[in-house]
Amino acid sequence: MIDVLMYAERTPERGQTVVGQRMVLGHGGKGANQAAMAARLGARVTFVNRVGNDVFGEMTRANLADQGLDLSRVRAVANEATGVATIWVEPDGNNRILIVPGANGTLTAADVVDDLADVPPPDCVICQLEISPEAVKAALEWGRACGATTILNPAPAAPLSDDLLGLVDWLIPNESEFEDLFGAAPDDDNLLRASSEVPGGLVVTLGADGAVAVVKGGVARFAPPVVQAIDTTGAGDAFLGGLAYSLARGEPLPAAIAFANRCGALSTTKFGTRLSFPNLNEVLQERAQS
Repeated sequence: MIDVLMYAERTPERGQTVVGQRMVLGHGGKGANQAAMAARLGARVTFVNRVGNDVFGEMTRANLADQGLDLSRVRAVANEATGVATIWVEPDGNNRILIVPGANGTLTAADVVDDLADVPPPDCVICQLEISPEAVKAALEWGRACGATTILNPAPAAPLSDDLLGLVDWLIPNESEFEDLFGAAPDDDNLLRASSEVPGGLVVTLGADGAVAVVKGGVARFAPPVVQAIDTTGAGDAFLGGLAYSLARGEPLPAAIAFANRCGALSTTKFGTRLSFPNLNEVLQERAQS
């Protein structure tokens, strides 16, 4: 996805025009962000998806190559636009996002099977819902067959079949996605109830409040480090990329969430999406100072 970030004192109401302070054209997409975060930490990442045969597609491929990703399975699709996200950012760092998936929607399950046929067995497979459920299922089936840890970030929120959930080791929604999926806010009782419906583990990201997980039949909350946030765009993706990296290294869940919390928190201290993601040294330095 190409991100069009617009910074304003307030967002417009219906039928209203508001003058903003600045605009930034950046690179996003939940999957691309999470892949880039993991690569920035030192993971070897193969990325599977599609872009449009347009200037945004060229920009996307160049940017992902700069992030160190294997792009041999990112192909351009004729007569399709590269996905775009318009992001309104308010002074407190909160945002509102409208996406048009474009070429992301053309990736089929057969494409995924073909693209992954010659990829060595991974430690972790992480998927989102900006591609079709069939493509997600094919990737998770491959990951499960390889013995990898499988992660699903159900974003944007959509109904999840039992077949799909059965392939997921860790389901990781944010607060609003949890409510869309389970019909209630992620308080302790609702977390326990939702966890009983999910075959794998459940972690919910809570923005400035960090994350909460259901562990051994109980609810465990993990506070993030305190930072001066100026832009929360992409913070959830930084968390997920950090969590995938840490779990792939064999870290236990509490340590992995603490590491991911530092990744997400540090990303809010700079403007932009992937531009704001910390590298491994920055994350380790923050841990040493806390």
